[in-house]
Amino acid sequence: MGDNIKEQGVISTREALQLADTLELDLVEISPNADPPVCKIIDYQKFLYQQKKKQKEIKAKTAKVVLKEIRFGPNTDDHDYNFKLNHAKKFLTDGAKVKAFVFFKGRTILFKEKGEILLLRFAQDLEEYGKVDQLPKLEGKRMTLFISPKTAKKK
Repeated sequence: MGDNIKEQGVISTREALQLADTLELDLVEISPNADPPVCKIIDYQKFLYQQKKKQKEIKAKTAKVVLKEIRFGPNTDDHDYNFKLNHAKKFLTDGAKVKAFVFFKGRTILFKEKGEILLLRFAQDLEEYGKVDQLPKLEGKRMTLFISPKTAKKK
């Protein structure tokens, strides 16, 4: 009976509704602007279910961007720096973006140059793991640097 439907061609709306009713399916308008309008006989609930399923698959396949933050002080010593550097390497190899920032508290704002040097050193040490999206930029009491991974993690 499915072949018979395809061979019908142009039929009146009343005939199409009767045909859909006999097949216990729905008459759905596909292209209303066409002359004559194009309709299709389908199970509408099944159609909606399949559309939702496709949307869910597309959403699952999109990459989720994770942003990890690492905080420094302008006078961060080498041990703390290396500890945070190792964390940043792990984050970048896992496919996450890294936001490193130096927080200037009180009068430490006088050491802006130290903070910038620290962030540039940090970017240079992570050169093989990621690329710099934004060079150090002072915003209020924070100087920030963004680094994104070179290769995203394959799942």
